This record gives sequence, C-alpha cells and structure tokens, in this order.
Amino acid sequence: MRIVLVHGSWHTGELWDAVAEPLREAGHEVHTPTVAGHGKGVDKRVNHAQCTQSITDYIVQRNLHDVVLLGHSYGGTIISKVVEAVPERTARLIYWNAFVLQDGESLNDNVPPHYRGLFEQISSASPDASVMMPFPIWREAFINDGDLATAQRTYGLLSSEPYQPFIDKLDLKKFYSLQTPRSFINCTEDTALPPGEWGWHPRMSSRLGLYRLVQIAGSHEVMFTAPKRLAQAIVDAGRE
Repeated sequence: MRIVLVHGSWHTGELWDAVAEPLREAGHEVHTPTVAGHGKGVDKRVNHAQCTQSITDYIVQRNLHDVVLLGHSYGGTIISKVVEAVPERTARLIYWNAFVLQDGESLNDNVPPHYRGLFEQISSASPDASVMMPFPIWREAFINDGDLATAQRTYGLLSSEPYQPFIDKLDLKKFYSLQTPRSFINCTEDTALPPGEWGWHPRMSSRLGLYRLVQIAGSHEVMFTAPKRLAQAIVDAGRE
C-alpha cells in the first residue's frame, strides 16, 4: 500500500515515526507530511483551506496515486477536503478516531461546549491566536493508556495549534457525493471526546455511509503507547 498519514492537532508528521517504521518494514510506502501551520516556530496564522492545500500539494507534487489517505482526529477534516481535490489519486480513506464533519460544519461544532470555551480563551490570550493543550487534558483524556513519564515525554513533542481551522465552516457537498471506499479505526479507550453524546464512534463513523470498522484497544494517542498495534490496524483498515 501507498499510505499518507495526516496527523491531528498539536502534532507534526515526524511524530508518526514509530508507526511508519513497522509499516515500511512490512513493505508499505509511507508518507508523513506536516500540515501547514503545524510545528514549533512556524507561522500559525493559517486557515483550513491552506492546511488542506498543503497536503493536496504534497500528493500532487510527488505524483502519488492509489493513495490510502489516513486522517487522525483533526486530520479527518483535512482528508475529507483533500479527497475532493484529488479523488482520482485516492484509493481509500481511513479515519482514525477522527472528525467526520457534516456539510457546513466546523470542527468546533463537533466538540463539547467546555472545550470550545477553553480553546477560545487560550486562543484569545495567545499572541498568534494559537491554542496549546493543557497538560492535564493530555494526561487524562488523550494518552490515558500511558504512564506519567510517557505522557510527559510526548507532551514535550507537541506544538501549539492554529485556531482558525477549528472554526472554519467546511463545504463538504462534493465529499458526500464521492464513492471512495472508507474505513474507521476506533480505539476503545479513547476519551479525547467524551464517550456517549460526543463520542467518536458511532457518532463520527456513522456519517461515512458504508464503511469498514476496525477496533483496537488504546487511547487517542496509541501512536505513542502501542505504535505496532496501530500499524496493524492501518493495514487491516486499508487493504483491499
């Protein structure tokens, strides 16, 4: 498989390394681009369209075809727009505990009110309108299957997140007209979105129509706590 892994908020492409390595060892071609505006020391004043364009450009400039395009968390909003731009290059979409927005929605429309309020407060106080995740949320809700040392080490790898892409409303009419095969990977201990009314699965997954479901144990950040397990789930979700 030719796999393009699109990271979520506060991440960069380099943070996929522990997942990409076993995939490459198994013979897969793996790409891990960094979305525009993400990373340390870069300009955070980007909108969702610019973020999407950066991944579309990555695929087109490298002339990639038959791509299995995976989005993690916020990355789900990116791949839904990228496939609109390059449907002929996309073999399958994989949403790993990712946002599947409805037409006209923003990411912020799909998170609990207390998160929206927190993000707005942090963004307003930031000199570049970005949002850094507070460590307690990372520790308890995002990487709850890791020990404290793992949580602290990985938190140090994160960077502030552009806020504008959270609030941009997305036109997804073309996405919902496409027949691109799709899969959803659900980590059963993922509480980054509170289970129940706001949970990932089946709230997000059910919006995909016909889809393949792959479930594994782990948190929202199983890429750090059990990368080989996630790599196998990607293979299961992406294969013909």
